[in-house]
Amino acid sequence: MDNRDGAETVPGGRKRRTTRRPRPGSGTSAPRSGSGTSAPRFAKPLTPASVLGWTALSAIAPGAAHLRAGRRRTGLILLGAYAVLLLAALAFGLTRNLENLAAFAGEGAQVSVIVGATILALAWFAVLVTSYVVLGPNKLNQQGQVLTGIVVGVLCVAVMSPFALTATTVMSARDAIDDIFPTQTDPDAPPPPKEGEDPWGGQDRVNFLLIGGDAAGNRTGVRTDSMNVASVDLKTGNTVLFSLPRNLQHVRFPPNSPLRKQFPNGYMAELPNGGLLNEVWQYANDHPELMGGHNKGPRALMDAIGYTLNLKIDYYMLMNMYGFADLVDAIGGLKIRVERDVKWGGHYGTAGTIKAGYRKLTGEQALWYGRSRVDSDDFSRMARQRCVIGAFAQQATPTKILTNFTKIAGAAKRLAQTNIPKHLVQPLVELAVKVKDARITSLQFVPPEFWSGSPDWVKIRRATKKALSDSERAARRAQTANVSASPSVTSSSAPTRASTPTQTPTRNSQKADAKSLDELCGL
Repeated sequence: MDNRDGAETVPGGRKRRTTRRPRPGSGTSAPRSGSGTSAPRFAKPLTPASVLGWTALSAIAPGAAHLRAGRRRTGLILLGAYAVLLLAALAFGLTRNLENLAAFAGEGAQVSVIVGATILALAWFAVLVTSYVVLGPNKLNQQGQVLTGIVVGVLCVAVMSPFALTATTVMSARDAIDDIFPTQTDPDAPPPPKEGEDPWGGQDRVNFLLIGGDAAGNRTGVRTDSMNVASVDLKTGNTVLFSLPRNLQHVRFPPNSPLRKQFPNGYMAELPNGGLLNEVWQYANDHPELMGGHNKGPRALMDAIGYTLNLKIDYYMLMNMYGFADLVDAIGGLKIRVERDVKWGGHYGTAGTIKAGYRKLTGEQALWYGRSRVDSDDFSRMARQRCVIGAFAQQATPTKILTNFTKIAGAAKRLAQTNIPKHLVQPLVELAVKVKDARITSLQFVPPEFWSGSPDWVKIRRATKKALSDSERAARRAQTANVSASPSVTSSSAPTRASTPTQTPTRNSQKADAKSLDELCGL
């Protein structure tokens, strides 16, 4: 058969051409040996700079490096998953408010945040590493491989840092909560609610005793030099702050108190110039045989103050003064209107002077502003203390708290002793959000309206009741005028009744009303 035409005969009379060799310069390349298809190729070789650029781009747009490397399916899957995650996070953020965010104070939510942050950190680390590998850094020279490897390693650490910081912050919060709030419920405190029930036990108000103690290394025991009761309306957050002087004498105890038998006529009534309110805590701790147990100072003080005001004190919190200074520093200081120069340090104020005017006080300055007695008395000091409390409540914004949370958590560990149980932390945070935007009024039991040396117990109770009533009436007026977003107050439970102490003759004749802290302190 003639094969000169370059073809051979096959069955059926057809001819098959022989495969021709490619012409030189035709641009057609033969497939690699051992492979039926050629591997994806870049449009042009990648440089170290382009490898780093595409890897960095993958940190904010996962899948970009895979698309550049020709892995379209993987790249599109990563970009799609990232878009869904981003949209879900955006939707979550837009539908949250401060009260919703308070849910993260719960233990379950904190664990979820820690686990979620850990998973996202590992996921972003894996995305960066695979993005770097798929770009083929092995095609670079040795110097380029070393350079890109080091930079990508640093980039991985930088990308994981925000997630690690989130997890660390939440863990610090859990540690602070565990250190401050007791797991076991105080037998003298309200019993814990069952699941699904109102955490506050159906109350309309909850009363907290806020105590400033001056315990220090050179002092024995605790002297409660600052005592304030914060009575909070659970529906509106409106709060009345009752300030009691440290030298209030001969306070009474309720019939169910162990100290009632010891002091039937009032705390150390036999002493004309003794029996001060700030001694009750330490006396109870020093006499466990009378109280029926150790560390009953908080209960004795809560009983005495609650009986004085005709209120049921639900919980207490003791704040160490030096821990409070650390807390003020943690939020960046307090802005306060100083009405007159306040000297502090020793008996003559030689350590420094806080000048009159609007000032931003450091933690040390805020501490001494509230406790200095130089050229002043206990009653003017009480007025400054309530302004410090009000300023802190107003200026400790969520943004400041989140920004400085690690510092705040560390300061809080040195700050507090309380009987508020751990299961009330989340409801307490939700209540604090309400209080921040609500109306805070203050009533001080100081001369000339009230005389601490010979108190008129009936007048104190009447003034307390009126202050609470005025606070609720203001909330109803605001609701009617449509100037407040707080829910309306339909009713208010009367303070817990107790037998009325014997009235003592005093010069108390002036009318006493609670006043707004904004007006009193110029906040």
